[in-house]
Amino acid sequence: MGDYVVYGAMGSGSTAVEAALTLIGAPYSVVELAPFESAEDAEALAPINPMRQVPALAPPTGELMTESAAILIHLAERHPQAGLAPTADSPMRPRFLRWMSFISAQIYSLYWIRDDPSRLAADEAQAEVLLERTAERIRSNWAVMDAQVAPEGRFLLGDAISVLDLYLAVASRWRPKRRAFYAAAPGLAAVARAVDAEPRLAALWAERFPFYDGWED
Repeated sequence: MGDYVVYGAMGSGSTAVEAALTLIGAPYSVVELAPFESAEDAEALAPINPMRQVPALAPPTGELMTESAAILIHLAERHPQAGLAPTADSPMRPRFLRWMSFISAQIYSLYWIRDDPSRLAADEAQAEVLLERTAERIRSNWAVMDAQVAPEGRFLLGDAISVLDLYLAVASRWRPKRRAFYAAAPGLAAVARAVDAEPRLAALWAERFPFYDGWED
């Protein structure tokens, strides 16, 4: 099997994909494109993903994939030996699929607005309102998840890390950032911290999403 190719950017949703590949032990390379920062990168990404968004994944065989949740679920299923998702007959499977979809649809999707409020806002005043209201929506959605998920162990589904944990840990680092996440979802805070501290991911975090002074704020 050849290498995977990840199209992504430091600190973006592609970091969760890179983390999954690291835990799997699959060889991969990264094509660095940050469409939320550069119009040139957005145009370079267009032939790969017409939505001009990262991540995208080119598997060694098969068609190119987009959509972070789909990529993570696919990787977990393609490499079951890594134990990154419950099997189809597991009682945890409905929970896994529900919250993977929830993070994608209810939280991750709001960053299309937050990355560039001018996509919907007519002026700076409207942009400020959008940033404020989407931040509050993100906090409230984390609170909804927190109220309905009781972690089964160190992680959301037990004592083994899953791609759901990776997804939560990465998305909860974006603005309004971790302090707001901890306040909104205190029951999920320990899970996010456990993912941060996963020793197999230490080098990846240092390179692709560093923990600098004040990063939680």
